[in-house]
Amino acid sequence: MKKKLLSILLSATMAAAMLAGCGNSSSQNTPTQDPAPAQTETPSNTETPANNETPAESTGGTLVYWSMWEATEPQAQVIQAAVDKYMADTGVTVDLQFKGRTGQREGLEAALAAGQQIDIFDEDVDRVNGTWGSYLMDLESLVAETGYEQKASPALMQIARDVAGGTLKSIPYQASVFAFFYNQDLFDQAGITAVPTTWSEFLDVCQKLKDAGIVPITCDDAYIDCMIGYHLGRLGGEDKVVDIVTNGKWDDPIVKQMAEDYEELASKGYFSPNLAQNVWPAGQNTELALGGAAMYLNGSWLPNEVKNMTGPDFRWGCFSYPAVDGGVDGTEALNVSNQVLAINKDSKMAKEAFNLITYITQGEFDAMMAEQAVSIPTDTTNTTWPKLMANVKPVYEGITAEGRYSWAVGVESNNDITPIIKENFTKLCAGSMTAQEFVDAMIAASK
Repeated sequence: MKKKLLSILLSATMAAAMLAGCGNSSSQNTPTQDPAPAQTETPSNTETPANNETPAESTGGTLVYWSMWEATEPQAQVIQAAVDKYMADTGVTVDLQFKGRTGQREGLEAALAAGQQIDIFDEDVDRVNGTWGSYLMDLESLVAETGYEQKASPALMQIARDVAGGTLKSIPYQASVFAFFYNQDLFDQAGITAVPTTWSEFLDVCQKLKDAGIVPITCDDAYIDCMIGYHLGRLGGEDKVVDIVTNGKWDDPIVKQMAEDYEELASKGYFSPNLAQNVWPAGQNTELALGGAAMYLNGSWLPNEVKNMTGPDFRWGCFSYPAVDGGVDGTEALNVSNQVLAINKDSKMAKEAFNLITYITQGEFDAMMAEQAVSIPTDTTNTTWPKLMANVKPVYEGITAEGRYSWAVGVESNNDITPIIKENFTKLCAGSMTAQEFVDAMIAASK
């Protein structure tokens, strides 16, 4: 799972953003969480994507679009608005069906295999290009013909190409990053003036929080294995993590080092005493959002999910998982993800489908998606991020690694062992298992 997110890509993204300063204004094979209710404010940007100024001529028929969202979610509401405008502008009819996560994941492949008409579908970038990869249309010619990439994020487009084996077969929207989110007020209370970039600095931050009577770290069952994934990834890179998990190489020295580092966190009392019992969303809702803990490793969708609990005055902070002594990856390596839109390779309305995708992912509706779903814009000319995402922007722009981590840095690559990893790692973090006991348990489980 070689990492390929080149630093030049994000440099190009930032350069495009600076050039577009006078432009538009706006705002996880993962446990994709349902966002909090939508914000209703509509961004000031009302520009229609450039390549929609002259709508593509319809070949007749109806576009069928299966979406992963529930109709009540903010993402769905933005997509519905884009579809409504597209139909009004072009005269093309769109049958938009909101399937929700379960409906999409359980029903799409069977429908595609049966030859049912589905022209467009969406989900996360890895699932679309992996699980459903054989049904995807090559989009390179449509992208070239329309000039789509003039406003697209080079980094996100490269990710989409990478996961499809080098050819673009899906178009990104609603980007996210996975990092430590924290309560800035609690950091201030503890006298912390800078975010940690190394493991030793991270330990210092934890101790200052504890000394101030603040619980440093919380987590829950949905995200607990992301911590072990990130730590192993920092030490050996994602390819090694995948090798350990899929081939049972739990005797690798980096496993012992990771376990010892987390045993230290547990022994010093840096984890929430509720960690072992936390079932999602307990960690984010009852602890982080309400000020009971300072830090939580999670995705950039988190501020949106808890905004009704944190209120408008909550001060978010964000930093990348720290570098570890002797490791191969630094803070520039992160899980960067997004949803994508794809066109069925058997679609008879490919141009109309791509035109609709452009409506959703660029201009007015990309800006609206960023604002209402509190996400990262994918159109580089939409340079104003949502207020709740301001803390994420420096982290996102700091990604300069020669690659991108996948979900949990590959630690969930072996579904048979994932529950055992979570169980034993939770015990390690809760202080009921030593580092050596963790290693022994994982070696035994892999036999």
